Amino acid sequence: MSWNALIASFPEPHFLQTAEWARVKASIGWQAHYLVWTRHGLLAERRPPRASPEEAQAAALVLERRIPLGGFAARLSVFYAPKGPLLRRPQDLAMRNQVLNDLQTFARRRGAIFLKIDPDIRLGTGIPGTPEAAESSLGSAFQEELRTRGWRYSPDQIQFRNTVLVDLTPPEEAILKRMKQKTRYNIRLAMRKGVAVRPAAPPDWGMLYRMYAETARRDGFIIRNETYYRTVFETFATSADPVLEALIAEVEGDPVAAVVIVRFASRAYYLYGMSRPMHRNKMPSYLLQWEAMRRAKAAGCTVYDLWGAPETFDESDPMWGVFRFKRGFGGEVIRTLGAWDFIARPFWHRLYADFMPRVLEAGRKFASGKQARLRVDRKERL
Repeated sequence: MSWNALIASFPEPHFLQTAEWARVKASIGWQAHYLVWTRHGLLAERRPPRASPEEAQAAALVLERRIPLGGFAARLSVFYAPKGPLLRRPQDLAMRNQVLNDLQTFARRRGAIFLKIDPDIRLGTGIPGTPEAAESSLGSAFQEELRTRGWRYSPDQIQFRNTVLVDLTPPEEAILKRMKQKTRYNIRLAMRKGVAVRPAAPPDWGMLYRMYAETARRDGFIIRNETYYRTVFETFATSADPVLEALIAEVEGDPVAAVVIVRFASRAYYLYGMSRPMHRNKMPSYLLQWEAMRRAKAAGCTVYDLWGAPETFDESDPMWGVFRFKRGFGGEVIRTLGAWDFIARPFWHRLYADFMPRVLEAGRKFASGKQARLRVDRKERL
């Protein structure tokens, strides 16, 4: 069984745990380790180990990156399990403990400065303090176990901790009816105003990058170079599951907005979004999201992940405007554990924590041509 098929059998798989994502990250210096827990113990390999869903009780793609510090002889690395580990039965306390024990040992033996995990374990649903909010005892227990073991809630949340999920199982009319009235209106407005949506093809990739770069300059966030995104497109373009699809909104043949969607294990993820200033009054972004949902549903997906909600549910949060747009599609707010760090080498971690922010800040200033600190999209950090 392939690695992707194995992890797709878990309750909360994620495309950031796939072999394709490992290949994308290898292009920028990350090495992959594939970990599988069976009743016989842990298998940790540089290639996906063979295991069946019946045998595998937990799994994790762990990415390693060496940290070059001139003049130091120490072998230094950072480790990250994006949206992992995956647990067959998250409520199994003994297995949770075994996985955390083994991850800590693995990090120490491999010389990690720290290991970061951000499993999709739910703390609750709904916005805290509202009638629809509900808390998860499992999430609270897992959080407490991490604290007891000395793991730290990370100040560097690589992925968004919270998100909005749209249920795609009802008929299309029911999905539309669940949306906010203004969102439905804007979708239909885009249709009336002649916005057309089409799938992108490889010749469009350069244009998509230029539009994304234009969006980044306008909205003040840093993105990677074109080679990286071409690697993403080309890596997923040859895959059957996960599948990457870009959709382009056009007005009279001119591209005005686009989204990049990844589908994996019955879930579709809104990965990247981009737009141009012209024809915004025709609401192309609303129609793009709706078409992405329709295509995901037709492909067999049951959930559409709008990927990203505020860390703090308050209008002062910089994501609040984007969140308001996403909530209009009638999804459910999901709150998860977020990223937690196991500090394997405290001295080197203190040095790393002091050194890396300066490097990142210098990169932001260089890329922006300004001295002001810019917001960075957390999905672009790794």
